[in-house]
Amino acid sequence: MNLISLQLKTSANFSKNLSKLIKQIENAPKESLILAPELFLTGYSYNRLEEASQITLKALKVLKFLSHDKIISITMTTKKENKFYNTSYTFNNGKIIHTQSKAELFVLDDEQKYFTTGDKKDIKIFKINGIKIAILICFELRFIDLIKKVQGADIILVPAMWGKSRKNNYETLTQAAAVINQCYVVASNSANDNMAKSSAIITPFGKVTKNDNKKLIMSTYDNKEIKKMRKYLNTRI
Repeated sequence: MNLISLQLKTSANFSKNLSKLIKQIENAPKESLILAPELFLTGYSYNRLEEASQITLKALKVLKFLSHDKIISITMTTKKENKFYNTSYTFNNGKIIHTQSKAELFVLDDEQKYFTTGDKKDIKIFKINGIKIAILICFELRFIDLIKKVQGADIILVPAMWGKSRKNNYETLTQAAAVINQCYVVASNSANDNMAKSSAIITPFGKVTKNDNKKLIMSTYDNKEIKKMRKYLNTRI
């Protein structure tokens, strides 16, 4: 299976962003796992949350269709009972396999003033085709209790809009997540001018595949690498 991290700029045109995402997914090889940056379709458009939630409804239908031969994961603005959430959706075989809303909102960006906190119980390992997958959304990567919740995953997905001034933090934490958990990490960060980029595929050994100049980062998933690392250095995972 191919692991794909998208590294894209988000524009103010939500429909254009969706078209860009669709093109990247359609051009990706079959049997790929594709991760998009956090809130790629809309960004943190606090003054357009209702509009953002509407493009999510449109995207849900399209992404279900595109997931027949791929795994797709993206966070989008959702609305429930007049509250807005930053929600991750994972699609496969034409279905929504897993959802979770961001449980640790980024206080420096006043995210908590606009989005409602998700339930930490939803941060858990789920399986697709026997592969154990877990998701930590951006700021959640900094919390040890959440890292422990995803221990044992084969792949940890980290969608983000991580600022340029903390670029080294993002690179260090994503690599540490792979090494500590002895698993693959797919990190997808925004390519906007004020963002860190640093999107990457990281192996259980900590080998990093990244390129800040590319829109798509791709590597290969090999379950044998996980088994080898966990047998070679037994840390009781």
